[in-house]
Amino acid sequence: MTAIYDRVTLIGLGLIASSMYWAIKRAGLANEVVGYARSEETRNTAREIGLCDRICDTAIDAVEGADLVVLCVPVGVMGAVAAEIAPALMPGATISDVGSVKRAVIDAVSPHLPDNVHFVPAHPLAGTEHSGPRSGFAELFDNRWCLIVPVDGTDDTASDALEKFWQGLGSLTERMDADHHDLVLSVTSHVPHLIAYTMVGVADDLQRVTDSEVIKYSAAGFRDFTRIAASDPTMWRDVFLSNKDATLEILGRFTEELFALQRAIRTDDGAHLHDYFTRTRAVRRGIIEAGQDTAAPDFGRGGSK
Repeated sequence: MTAIYDRVTLIGLGLIASSMYWAIKRAGLANEVVGYARSEETRNTAREIGLCDRICDTAIDAVEGADLVVLCVPVGVMGAVAAEIAPALMPGATISDVGSVKRAVIDAVSPHLPDNVHFVPAHPLAGTEHSGPRSGFAELFDNRWCLIVPVDGTDDTASDALEKFWQGLGSLTERMDADHHDLVLSVTSHVPHLIAYTMVGVADDLQRVTDSEVIKYSAAGFRDFTRIAASDPTMWRDVFLSNKDATLEILGRFTEELFALQRAIRTDDGAHLHDYFTRTRAVRRGIIEAGQDTAAPDFGRGGSK
């Protein structure tokens, strides 16, 4: 594939950025990829494993001459990073991000960017419970959605190029309004993560169940909760604080559903439970039919890892 950008800069070198690098190289989407991370240890690890064509020791140096800069840092620090790099951005460059929340990112980043650059937020719906520069792999985005969320007044050419770039990384793409994005993700990602954290916390609190029993007898349900709950704590703290309104709205809906199920169990209402579980089972089938998972055991992850 012909390179879409001459120089791509990745700010932050965790799972998403490292996977982006390997996928960029796999598809030949950029002539050079430059990386920067705040931690010297992370920068040294990146150099050691050959992550990025060049690793810089400052964000200012990293963005110099880049026609695409992607912020791969926690949502809570994106505004500060944008303010830091703004003076060094090349006129005509595209600035993007990979944050799980979009309205808060737009509000935090936009005020710092000069008028002569293009801001095109994005969100790849892909990930694992692992983090750090060693965790990335080129296939992470294959057949996974990346939502493109252009801000008002964004140049169509810049949005089209970024969308083509993510397609080159292996993603399916769709454009979405920021507020709608945040509501959708609160349903599909944010609240499920919060529930997983809660369930693992509950198990940790139950003194009548020993730690060894929780671990030894973990069936698929609890095991998958622990996989989700192992996700990066800084990232998820920022997600919930940044997407507060949508998360609280969906949590309220969840609580109402939970009370209804409690009542059905208490009153031996088997018909309600069966109907409810039948409807939720259909959602699982829809996810499989959409190609976003498989019907294989262990939810397509192969084995018990």
